[in-house]
Amino acid sequence: MKTTWKPHEKHGGLSEKDKRELPESVFAFPDKRKEPMTDASHVRNAVARFDQVQGVTDAERELAFQNILAAAKHYDVEVVETNWRQLGKLPHTPNPAH
Repeated sequence: MKTTWKPHEKHGGLSEKDKRELPESVFAFPDKRKEPMTDASHVRNAVARFDQVQGVTDAERELAFQNILAAAKHYDVEVVETNWRQLGKLPHTPNPAH
């Protein structure tokens, strides 16, 4: 599967306004605009929260995983998983918001 992720010049903390202004190409889940990856920290966050993303299909998860791998390579972040299923699709960590 071809990735859609592309590097973007905006880095660091992202406010909600900043996120709205980002192109879809910086998101792990571009169609849903979930998990922006504008630096190494955000890539690690996308990996950690992968199983918490709701309302996406397996195909969207596959694309997101490929996007994460592309961003990880760009920002020199090690990802040991070789398949998105290793990250899961049901939250394995408790979410205090629910």
